[in-house]
Amino acid sequence: MLMNMKELLDVANKNYFAVPAFNIGTGQILKAVIECCEERKAPVILAIHPSELNFQGDHFVAGCLAAAHASKVPMAIHLDHGSKLEQILKAVHTGFTSVMIDASHYSFEENVAITKKVVELAHPLGISVEGELGTIGTTGNDAEGGTEEIIYTKPDDAVRFVEETGVDTLAIAIGTAHGIYPKDFKPELKLDLLSEIKSKVSIPLVLHGGSANPDEEIAESVKRGVNKINISSDIKDAFYQQLRITLGRDKKVREPFELYLESIDVMKQVINQKIDLFNDFDKMRYYSL
Repeated sequence: MLMNMKELLDVANKNYFAVPAFNIGTGQILKAVIECCEERKAPVILAIHPSELNFQGDHFVAGCLAAAHASKVPMAIHLDHGSKLEQILKAVHTGFTSVMIDASHYSFEENVAITKKVVELAHPLGISVEGELGTIGTTGNDAEGGTEEIIYTKPDDAVRFVEETGVDTLAIAIGTAHGIYPKDFKPELKLDLLSEIKSKVSIPLVLHGGSANPDEEIAESVKRGVNKINISSDIKDAFYQQLRITLGRDKKVREPFELYLESIDVMKQVINQKIDLFNDFDKMRYYSL
């Protein structure tokens, strides 16, 4: 069941769960995510980064749309980390139901102006908009970008940003980083900051860099008001680590329907774990079908 992200996350906001936004970089990932979410009756966001879209081609979105229309699971198709207006326009034309405009590296005033422009473009078309305030860190091994220094979201700035832009969801910076964390990197979410922002901002909040954080912190962030969590590195790492094992064990295998089976199964374990961690299991029941 295709919908925009505002419709999807308003329900999550009212019922204290978070919807996973899995980055759909290949058809194998799409297959695994859809199958898991249908089995677990878990709402989901199919997130596609501009780099993933360029690699797969516009026709890939048509496959995502077809899968969403054919399923009873509530889902949105979301442009992840769009940073240019042309990327937003491309997403609109290819059928995305939600877009993110990431202007967080600009000044507050410029971020507001750019985000507001995207909102004015998207809302009349029924497309929801995610903005970002503050900066997400980077581990240097991801495609989503980020900054060397995390700039934490200020609660009062979040209030102004939402009021002045009209965004439907807000990605906040409370201590996460994109990518798989190195062994010596110990993330610590500022959960008190999250609670303060949530007390002042009523729209759904988004956590980027959701891979590799301690489960107890992620679960607590959901309880405190995060309604969307981005997952990319965790599922891709599981998939391709297993693929390396498969290729090393049998150098003659070449058929995709043989080659990827174990990798899909391993990735599904991670997908299901995230669904449970985000309290997303069986939440399809809250939506009108």
